[in-house]
Order: sequence, then C-alpha cells, then structure tokens
Amino acid sequence: MAAAAVFPAASEVTMLYGGALASGALTGRLALFGHHFHQGFSAYLSVVLVGVAGNTLGAACGWVIGVRGGHPLLERYGRYAHITPHRIERAERWFDRFGNVAVPLGFATPVVRSFVAIPAGMFEVPFPRFILSALGGVAAFCVAIAGIGWAAGSSWHTARHDLQYVEFAVAAAAVLAIAFLLVRHRRSINMAGNADPPR
Repeated sequence: MAAAAVFPAASEVTMLYGGALASGALTGRLALFGHHFHQGFSAYLSVVLVGVAGNTLGAACGWVIGVRGGHPLLERYGRYAHITPHRIERAERWFDRFGNVAVPLGFATPVVRSFVAIPAGMFEVPFPRFILSALGGVAAFCVAIAGIGWAAGSSWHTARHDLQYVEFAVAAAAVLAIAFLLVRHRRSINMAGNADPPR
C-alpha cells in the first residue's frame, strides 16, 4: 500500500483481498504486531488501518519526491514508474479542475490514486493540507474497497477463477496482435523488394 501511493501497485486488489481474508471466506490469518486477528470486524478494521497507514506513508514520500525532484526528475526517471509526460499533463489538469478537493478525491479514486502524491508535491500543495487531505481520501478508499472484499468474500474464489480467463484472453489477444504485426511487416518487406526495379 505504501508503494501504491506513487506507483500503480494494485492497491485495489490488495484491499479487496484483505477484506475477503477478514471475512473468513479465505484460509489464512491476519496478524498485526504479533497479535493475530480471527475473522470478524476486528480483522476488517486491522486491514483498513494498515492499508490507511501504509498508503498515507507512501503518499508523504511521494509528496517529498515531487517537491525535491519536480518535473526534471519525472522527465528523466518517470517512465520507470509509468509516469509519462501525458500522465503529468493529466495530473496538472486534474489539479486545475478540482482545486482543493483534487488530493482527497484523487486518493479515493481507483487507478488515479497512484498519480496524485508526486504532482501534489510538484505543484507545492502545502504539506499539512496535503497529508490531511490524503488521509481522508485514503481512508475512504480503504474502507470502501476492503468492505467490498468483505461482502464478496464468499465468492472470492469464483471471481478469481473468472479473472484467470480474462488474463488468458488478454494474453491470447496480445499474441495474435504480435503475430498479425509480424506478418504485416514481412509482407511490406516482400512488397518493397518486389517493387525495386531490376538492375
């Protein structure tokens, strides 16, 4: 969850799984500082608290990266964290559009949430305002997504099984697309070779 504040690291799946685990639908135990939680509300609460703590800590680190590094850092190393110039522009538009609610709304929104902390630092959102806003958005996200995991806990295995078929379909589509591009490229080379005038 700390990494997911600055990198798309599947925070949604993490919190869904934690909620499902807390519901008792999955085998496994939750432990926090040596204390083991059995299924129930206390387990759900521990999942939410740890998710909030980790994500908020990661958000603070992301803010510092944004303040210290800014645009030059992202332009040089952003591609390693999937932060492209296009995403930076989208983040700027997000902050322009939503103003003071950009941070809490961003951290409460799946996918967008990984691209809020660093731009907030770059745009010099004051740290006290940033961290309180981030905490609110992160808490809303963790409570909601872990709650969905809790509610769907009994059908987790079915959902996971169905998602495997989606992964297979995406992989097959990628293989077919690559094969199509290779065949097309080869044909264009052959056609160019046939079009060359004889010497």
